[in-house]
Amino acid sequence: MDVGLSVFVGNTTMVDTDCYKLWLDGFTYYEASVKRYQGFKDTYRSEVVKSDTIDNYRMFNSMEKHLRSPLLLKHQAQFQIPEILHSALIEKYYELDPVFAREILGKKLSSRNRKDLDDISEDTNIRLRSCRRQYDNFKRVFKTVEDMQGPIVKNIQTHFLISEPLARKYAAIVFFANNRFETSKKRLQYLTFDDYCFCAERMIASWTIGAADPGKGDLDADFDREFLQDLRELKFLSSDKDASDTHKSLVLSALRGKPAVTNVEDNFKNLSRAIINIANGMIHSKDLKDFFTDVVEKIIEPCKAAGWSSDQMMRFLTLYTASSESIGGLARNPKHHNVLSRYMSTLTECTQRMYHD
Repeated sequence: MDVGLSVFVGNTTMVDTDCYKLWLDGFTYYEASVKRYQGFKDTYRSEVVKSDTIDNYRMFNSMEKHLRSPLLLKHQAQFQIPEILHSALIEKYYELDPVFAREILGKKLSSRNRKDLDDISEDTNIRLRSCRRQYDNFKRVFKTVEDMQGPIVKNIQTHFLISEPLARKYAAIVFFANNRFETSKKRLQYLTFDDYCFCAERMIASWTIGAADPGKGDLDADFDREFLQDLRELKFLSSDKDASDTHKSLVLSALRGKPAVTNVEDNFKNLSRAIINIANGMIHSKDLKDFFTDVVEKIIEPCKAAGWSSDQMMRFLTLYTASSESIGGLARNPKHHNVLSRYMSTLTECTQRMYHD
């Protein structure tokens, strides 16, 4: 029995998005063929599906050099890709797996660390090809924008043509790689990639050079060194007994008549010392690197030990900031209170996000 076969010729590139995802996920063409055949076996023979998969993979491999430089993909003539598909291909290529990204966060994006991807692939159950693609994307974005001036997110969007939400995730990766935060310690393992992204966004928006003066033009992955230096002027809040006692009284007074936060009087001194010591050390690279470890160990864990919920901890940190403006050293120097408020607003948001029940 003869079987008819329709053939057409055109110059518009046709992409099977399901096959593209299998390619991105690191499946070989044979593995992808087997998976695709499960959905087509009532319609096509396995040889047809295999041949189509090979054709798609050959096209994706040829297209990859352009995907690595999205601006080239937009202007190349080899593949006639509709605009809407063009954007989707780039977005999918640069999508990241939060589990894999969590493993890489804070590490130096070096060739040496790329060799460790076999272990990460095994630990996360993410195929090695996908791990390598994502790692190379992280490194490519970082190398492209690390010496640029201006906002990270905007720079990433401009050069890689990805959506703002995805660019924000890459901005967090750039921010962590730039500042080499410690994220691998055991007590930090419960924190997710999304937790770190949230904190990175808040830090970039409040503690970087770009946050202080957008007109300076520096990359906003760099901390505002003047701000970090000013934080050292707040040391008296924990070292000066009169200032510390006054602060504690103001916080206790503010808590009266409100939902109970127990053991504040017993815990105030240690928490205040922790808050100020973290601020005081941020000017030093080693202490800054341990920021997240210090927040968990010296603020979150003591609050949990005191029986405080996330809301109760938030209430304490908010009142700690608000009541400080009545302390002599800050009341006489509005600049110091502004520095404390700038520090505490972001610290409070990050600490609340990092507090997991």
